[in-house]
Amino acid sequence: MRKTLRLVGIILVLGLVTLQFFQPEKNQAERTNKHIFEVEQVPANIQTVLSNACLDCHSNATHYTWYNKIAPVSWMVNEHIVEGKDELNFSEWGNMDVFEKITKLEEVCQEAERKTMPLKSYRFMHPKAKLSEEQISELCDWTTKLSEELLAKAIADQ
Repeated sequence: MRKTLRLVGIILVLGLVTLQFFQPEKNQAERTNKHIFEVEQVPANIQTVLSNACLDCHSNATHYTWYNKIAPVSWMVNEHIVEGKDELNFSEWGNMDVFEKITKLEEVCQEAERKTMPLKSYRFMHPKAKLSEEQISELCDWTTKLSEELLAKAIADQ
């Protein structure tokens, strides 16, 4: 019995060590002129909220912590990043049309108000990502204001 447990333990350790050689590609591109912070006038308080709560999964530049380097956690984190960027990528903001931007801004506010974003697991590991009611209100006020500005500009450009 002891030999069997020891053999299983050795196999598990070797398996975990082997997994470390299979890491996903890191999401660490430089910020371009298409990034929302470059395209729009984003107040400092909103930049802080977006940086703390959104940009790790919704941009091309993730700030990785120590646990992101350990498989299989690294794979799960990578999956969240891929899904997040598919839904909304603030690094590609400049490539979106005005109506898509307005829709995404509305969704940002709704997700924050419902507390479905950032994800609970992300908030657990990143305390700064937990948004206060005041931050949510400021974020929603900003998304509404920016949506109105984008719509007015679109109408004026026609």
